Amino acid sequence: MSQIKQKKNLKHGRKKQRWLMILLLAGGLLLIAGAVIAFRKPSQSKTAILITGTPSLKVNQDKVDLGNVKLGQTVDVKFTLTNLGDQTLRFNKTPYVEVVEGC
Repeated sequence: MSQIKQKKNLKHGRKKQRWLMILLLAGGLLLIAGAVIAFRKPSQSKTAILITGTPSLKVNQDKVDLGNVKLGQTVDVKFTLTNLGDQTLRFNKTPYVEVVEGC
């Protein structure tokens, strides 16, 4: 084989080795990231548990007074729901908001 072909083959082999190392490093990083995510402890609740043995729902507002709202006008209201119990809170039915007129 000529020296030119040998040099080309040598360069081609080095490029393959470089890509192989890059792929191995990237795969290793992905495995480490996956292990960190999988073995991470669940986040602690931000609220103190006040009721044991059952879930308990607390709403930050019982009533909201929007004043006079014109027909067709859109109004946004935000609520914060908190589970004060030590059990998982599950809704058996779809939650809804009741709008009472004249109040």
